[in-house]
Amino acid sequence: MVAHETTFEPDVEIRDSTRLSPRWKVILHNDDVTTFDFVIDLLITLFRKPHLEAVRLTYEVHESGSALVVVTSFERAELYLEQVRSLARPRGFPLVATMEPAD
Repeated sequence: MVAHETTFEPDVEIRDSTRLSPRWKVILHNDDVTTFDFVIDLLITLFRKPHLEAVRLTYEVHESGSALVVVTSFERAELYLEQVRSLARPRGFPLVATMEPAD
């Protein structure tokens, strides 16, 4: 007698799409203490903005109350917030950056 071997293959769903991680906006907020020079330098060194864009963003923060600086991953946005705080506070600047979902 010959035994028949039965194999079972699990039902597998194959997806062709890749889910991207949600993006987050990093926003700088205006205050009455932080200097233009500090914000411009911060935008150039931390956020790698070209000088003219850094100046434009600084004026936008000043005139509008806030400006969108970058859209990035959640983890990177959190890191930017901590870096802004850790660079501004020792210099006596109350500069604040926040993050919000980028719909």
